[in-house]
Amino acid sequence: MRAYDDLTYGDRIAEFYDDLYGDVGEDTVSLLEELSAGGDALELGIGTGRVALPLAARSVSVTGIDASPAMVEKLRAKPGGDRIPVVMGSFAEIPMDQAFDLIFVVFNTFFALSTQEEQIACFRSVAAHLNDHGHFLVEVFVPDLTRFEDHQAVRLIELRDDGVRLDAAEHDIVNQQVSSQHVMISQEGVRLFPVKLRYAWPSELDLMAKLAGLTLKERWGSWQREPLTRDSTKHISIYGKAHDT
Repeated sequence: MRAYDDLTYGDRIAEFYDDLYGDVGEDTVSLLEELSAGGDALELGIGTGRVALPLAARSVSVTGIDASPAMVEKLRAKPGGDRIPVVMGSFAEIPMDQAFDLIFVVFNTFFALSTQEEQIACFRSVAAHLNDHGHFLVEVFVPDLTRFEDHQAVRLIELRDDGVRLDAAEHDIVNQQVSSQHVMISQEGVRLFPVKLRYAWPSELDLMAKLAGLTLKERWGSWQREPLTRDSTKHISIYGKAHDT
């Protein structure tokens, strides 16, 4: 995927994103509301607003950053979407002067930063924009290398009477990158949605946080605050200023 950049995923999938991933659990919104403590929140990769809008509906002041105009256009078309401030661009460097009580990035979006350098820069930028007692929440998958054979994998996501969804992925183990195509096949034809991620292990994220002056406060295996175990497929990690006890 030589032409892949910060805009590719969002601009390609914006039309279908909410149909595929629109549901947001009550536990997700409730935890974010709790962590915001009635203050200001910033979502990195706000997209179509599937998380930001229900959070704003609970009187949390939400601002967003996103690189994709197509995704933000979907946000703007929703009730209340025109009232959420959005800064356009990469969230590797937060181009704002404001400090926040909660900064969050969910649904594996942190891994959209395609290099370790960008991910470290994001942690440092978050630390610079986080209030002394604020929280940085990251929701990402736990890497599972067993899903790849010969550095590649093809997986059935959904099978319906009128179509099929597949995921075809290629794994670069040295750079910890996964390049994939989400494939939708229906009577209308074939649609391709490319995505490129750079995964990191929980311990690597903790080291990035330490380099930025942040420390791990909590880590769970689900939004229901279940313990993280070897069987967990994702984790919700919450960081704060290292001097905050």
